[in-house]
Amino acid sequence: MQVEQIYTGCLAQGAYYIESKGEVAIIDPLREVLPYINKAKDDNAKIKYIFETHFHADFVSGHVTLAKETGADIIYGPKANPSFKAIIAKDNQEFKLGDLTIIALHTPGHTMESTTYLLKDADGKDYAIFSGDTLFLGDVGRPDLAQKIGVLTERDLAGFLYDSLRNKIMPLADDVIVYPAHGAGSACGKNMMKETVDTLGNQKKMNYALRADMTKDEFIEEVIEGLLPPPQYFPLNVKMNKEGYEDIKTVLARGTRALSPMAFEAVANETGAIVLDVRHQDDFAKGHIPRSIFIGLDGSFAPWVGSLIADVKQPIVLVTPVGLEEEAITRLSRVGFDGTLGYLEGGFDAWKKAAMEYDTVSQVDAEELKKVIEALKSPVFDVRKESEYLSQHVLEANTTPLDFLNDHLSEFPDNTSFYVHCAGGYRSMIAASILKSRGIHNLIDVKGGFKSIQETNIPISEFVCPTTL
Repeated sequence: MQVEQIYTGCLAQGAYYIESKGEVAIIDPLREVLPYINKAKDDNAKIKYIFETHFHADFVSGHVTLAKETGADIIYGPKANPSFKAIIAKDNQEFKLGDLTIIALHTPGHTMESTTYLLKDADGKDYAIFSGDTLFLGDVGRPDLAQKIGVLTERDLAGFLYDSLRNKIMPLADDVIVYPAHGAGSACGKNMMKETVDTLGNQKKMNYALRADMTKDEFIEEVIEGLLPPPQYFPLNVKMNKEGYEDIKTVLARGTRALSPMAFEAVANETGAIVLDVRHQDDFAKGHIPRSIFIGLDGSFAPWVGSLIADVKQPIVLVTPVGLEEEAITRLSRVGFDGTLGYLEGGFDAWKKAAMEYDTVSQVDAEELKKVIEALKSPVFDVRKESEYLSQHVLEANTTPLDFLNDHLSEFPDNTSFYVHCAGGYRSMIAASILKSRGIHNLIDVKGGFKSIQETNIPISEFVCPTTL
């Protein structure tokens, strides 16, 4: 028996490869399926099943392409209604894989079709669960993504999730391994651990949602508390996962068109394409195409694209480091952004050599910011999450979280310079690019972000938990 977690950090997503006696099952595959096909070939094995834990909202799965390429059956749990051919498993239905058995446990709550797959070894012993978004490490799946089904509310779904956990998962033995679909950083939960594999017994001790004495009402309140609005691209990814999508080869062929600076500008103007610059933030600051949006490949690239661009049908032209064009297109396609129309051949250096117009972002380090604050009391805008801001922030700084930047545009001054920072410099440069694209140019980015600010004597406000008298 071979069980391998294939974890993709930028999506905080785990896919799984299971092999026994020359037969392979893939669980929740990524959009680009060649690595799975090649791995099975190296193992002299055949992909027999593609198990989907639910209709994913945060990425486009590779199930449709993988089934087409291999002839494997796609399997969903009860209540799934895909537009393509698939086996809709009954609750507790068994599937044989070599000398292993995989059992579909219907665990609604995150979504109504959500299903956990229980793997039994050759001796029939429960070995592992592939819990999808039903059970994470340290958390459970958010119950607010499928509310539009009939008259269900997030409270209804949270109640279903409580029952699923108590009736299907918690009765399993403590030594059963938990393989979730996501880890820390995913927007599908709010309190995930950084680890990506654990035992069910440890989760029963560590996970707030698995407390043995927890009532259903307590569970519902705790699960829905503190949920932020889901990214706008989530329902669009669900639609693609349910209805199908273009082959990744077609997407790559269209996106890897090398465009000269003149052709690049023409394509952007004629199609209304967003110019997406995926280089490092320091390179973007030194020079970039006017009104381009920065979201660097070195950070949580795909989730930020999905959150900030939102419309998966938006045409895109890319500015990338030379040689990373295909990687950028592939990572865009993972979250459904298939509209890449080409990339700037030769990168930004080619744009400068062609004497095309370009823009820059003003920057200061924390020491310079300290002098400015002391002398001028210039406004500072913190684009970190609200929870980060509440923990610690520059005294009198404004909170304008990057996720909701468009809701705060009126708060930025138009007659004086202001300063923007995040934790380390990545998010603040995204914010700077968005603001500049909106015609707001009087901003200055703080290099190194809050981490460097903490190393100075800039006054910091810290959250103090109120004392109950």
